[in-house]
Amino acid sequence: MDESNTRSDGDALSPHIHLNLNVRGLGPSATLAINERSAALQRQGREVYRLGLGQSPFPVPDHVVAALREHAHEKDYLPVKGLAPLREAVAGYFQRTEGLDYAPENILVGPGTKELMFIVQLVYYGDLVIPTPSWVSYAPQAHILGRQIRWLPTDPATGMGVTADALEALCRTDPERPRLLILNYPGNPTGIAYSPEQLQAIAEVARRYRVLVLSDEIYSGTRFDGEHISLARYYPEGTVISNGLSKWCGAGGWRLGAFAFPSQLRWLLDGMAAVASETFTSTSAPIQHAAIAGFSGGPAMDRYLADSRRILQALAGFFHDTLTAAGARCRPAQGGFYLFPSFEPLRERLEARGIGDSVTLCERLLEETGVAVLPGSNFGRPSSELSVRLAYVDFDGRPALEAAAGETVDEAFLRRHCARVVTAAERMAAWVSRDGD
Repeated sequence: MDESNTRSDGDALSPHIHLNLNVRGLGPSATLAINERSAALQRQGREVYRLGLGQSPFPVPDHVVAALREHAHEKDYLPVKGLAPLREAVAGYFQRTEGLDYAPENILVGPGTKELMFIVQLVYYGDLVIPTPSWVSYAPQAHILGRQIRWLPTDPATGMGVTADALEALCRTDPERPRLLILNYPGNPTGIAYSPEQLQAIAEVARRYRVLVLSDEIYSGTRFDGEHISLARYYPEGTVISNGLSKWCGAGGWRLGAFAFPSQLRWLLDGMAAVASETFTSTSAPIQHAAIAGFSGGPAMDRYLADSRRILQALAGFFHDTLTAAGARCRPAQGGFYLFPSFEPLRERLEARGIGDSVTLCERLLEETGVAVLPGSNFGRPSSELSVRLAYVDFDGRPALEAAAGETVDEAFLRRHCARVVTAAERMAAWVSRDGD
């Protein structure tokens, strides 16, 4: 008799025996977990200000929704690399917004940039290099694949982003080692962007050590001044651009992303496409057809982006000013939905209340004020550091956009149309300012 068929109590399926070592200990993504926890608390009747998940508060533009409706009947498997007209539209987007010329055949479409980021790490063998702090899923993806993670130290005075000096110091220790640097900007979790001078300096180091750079520009369309600049302008031969519909087009749940490759890295695109053919096969057909409208731009999209940027910029400024007035240390955001304040200047006051690390800080903040944010430790910061990431997105973006078309976006506007975010900022400031209990 086959003994494996006679075991009881689930021995044959014990997770301790069969779970891949690289997956053991991993939980759900922190951003998704806080979103689900916030929803659960709301179902219990709790008032929760949901500043955890960085989901665009704005609706998908009406003309893009209309395109999806028009193509809802599409059911065929599409080419692995993506629908040809969509790849042309993505190439046109980069030319129009960045002045960068990509051949449509050097565009790869996938079911969200997150999936494509995982596949590029699977195909390209090298250390993952990311700054601390960084988005919550970069490091876990590398961990799942068994890749080495190299954290770049950052300086709060310069916005906690990648610097040429830090990259140089890392690469100099082993000049021939293959490395994949992820450069995300406007940044999650910090909201920072890079100047042309900073990008040029990073490009020089990356070229010297032949570092592959994945330039995660998913928030490019949310840069407040509308002047996003890609690293690919300065390091075209070694940069892969990642972009998609989730942030600037409000379509996170549609799950559509695209990578743009220089011709020198066509081998990498082809390798990723081979993996894609054996995993996700192709991206949703109706979504790909609709995405053409998003990437093609036009007056309606220009108006949508301009108004959404004005609202996000005003919210970033209000939250920044409110928290820094309460004693927090925080760099102003230049785009995106995020701030990354540190409450280290208030450590003595918070420790008197039994708060000495970022997890406790967030747990107590949620319990006592209803404001849900994420601890800095989820983003690669030391657990003892009193830092958090907040996403100023808990408002209904459709009426806010409609109002912005004819109103000045000032504090009075925010109190009328983004009241939950304003209240959350003021609750946080009042809470951290309290004396010990």
